[in-house]
Amino acid sequence: MTTYSRSLVRVLRDREAGLCLAAVVVSGFGTSALSLASAVWVKDLTGSNALAALCPLALWAPALAGPPLGTLADRTRRRPLLISVNLLPAVLLLVLCAAGSPGRTWLLLAVLFGYGAAGTVHDAAESALVAAAVGPALLGDFNGLRTTATEGMKLLAPLVGAGLYAAYGGPAVALVDAATFVLAAGLYALLRVHEERPGGPACSWRERTAEGARRLWAAPRLRRLVLAGGATMFCAGLNGALLQAVVDGLGRPAAYAGVLYAVQGAGSVAVGLVSGAALRRLGEVGFAVYGIALTGAGVAVRAVPYDAVALAGSAAVGAGLPCALIAAFTAVQRETPGELLGRVAATAHTIVLAPTAAGLAVGAALVEHVGRGALLLLTGLALLVTAAALRESAAAPTTPRDT
Repeated sequence: MTTYSRSLVRVLRDREAGLCLAAVVVSGFGTSALSLASAVWVKDLTGSNALAALCPLALWAPALAGPPLGTLADRTRRRPLLISVNLLPAVLLLVLCAAGSPGRTWLLLAVLFGYGAAGTVHDAAESALVAAAVGPALLGDFNGLRTTATEGMKLLAPLVGAGLYAAYGGPAVALVDAATFVLAAGLYALLRVHEERPGGPACSWRERTAEGARRLWAAPRLRRLVLAGGATMFCAGLNGALLQAVVDGLGRPAAYAGVLYAVQGAGSVAVGLVSGAALRRLGEVGFAVYGIALTGAGVAVRAVPYDAVALAGSAAVGAGLPCALIAAFTAVQRETPGELLGRVAATAHTIVLAPTAAGLAVGAALVEHVGRGALLLLTGLALLVTAAALRESAAAPTTPRDT
C-alpha cells in the first residue's frame, strides 16, 4: 500500500476525521469557484479592473482581524459555531442574486467581506474542533489531506465557476456556492464530539485575545514554526509578484502563467498526500525545514529562462510551500490547550498568512527596478536562510527566557 493510500485510509476509517475532510472539500469547492467568478462579475458590471481587484481583497482583508475573531471560537462550542458560520455565508450569497447592476457592485463587495469574516471565524473554530474530533496521531495525515483537497479544488473549481458564470451568470455561481455551505453545515452537524460549554468570560474581549497571543509567544517551538511560516509566506508573496516577469523571461504569452500555476498546484497536491508520514518521520520542525529549503531552491531556479527549469521550479515551490504551513498549524493543534486553541490558531493564521500581501506589494514595487533574476535569487536565498535559522534555533538548548 502506498504512503498516500495509508494516509487516506487512516483518515477515512475515522468517522469524525472523514466528515471533517468532506466538509473541507465541499466548502472549498464553492469558495474557489466564487473567488474567480466574483472578479469577472465585477469586471462585467463596471468595466473596471481596479474594482475587480477589490474582490480578492474583500475576501482576504478580514484575516487581518484573525486574533479577535478567533476569540469567538473559544467563547462557545465549536460544532454549533461551525454550523452557523457555514449557514451565514449561504444566506449572504443569496443576496448576490440582487447584484445585477453596476450600482449594486458595493453590495457584492460587502457580501464578499462578510463571507471573508465568516471564513476567518470558521478557520479558527475548525482548527479547534478538528483537534478535539481527530486523534493527535491523525492530525498530520488530516492536515496533509486537507491541503491536498484545498489545492485540488483551486485547480478544478475556478474552471467550473468560470463555466457556470459564462453559461448562467453570477447568480448561478452564488447559488452553487451557497449549496456547498449548506452541505458543509450538514456534515458538521453529523459530528459526534462532546464539548463542554465554555464558562462566561472572566476578562474583556481584548484581554482574551491577548491571552491567545501570549500563549503562542511563550511556546518556543510554536513561536519558531509560526515565525518561520510568516517569513516563508512573505517570500512566497514576493515570488508570486514575479510570476508575469518569469513568463516574460521565458518569452511566453501572459496566459502561460496558468501552466506554471497548475504545475505548482500539482506539487502542493502531491506533498499533501504524503505529509502525514513525513511528519511522523521528520517531526514538525524537520518537515518545515526541508519544505522551506525546497521552496527556496524552486524560487531561485526560476531565474533560469528555460521552460523545463521554470516548470521544475514551480513544482518544487508547490511541494515545499505547504510544508511550513502544515507543520506550524499541526503543532499548534497538538500543543495548545483546547480552551485557548481558537485564539491561538487564529493568531497563528494571521502571523503566517498576512505577510503574503506585504510580499506581493514589495515584489510589485521592486520588480521594475531590481530585475526578475536578482529578486528571484535573493528571495530563494532568504528562504534558505529561513530554513537554516529554523533548524539552528530548534537545535539550540532552551534558555530560561524560553520557558
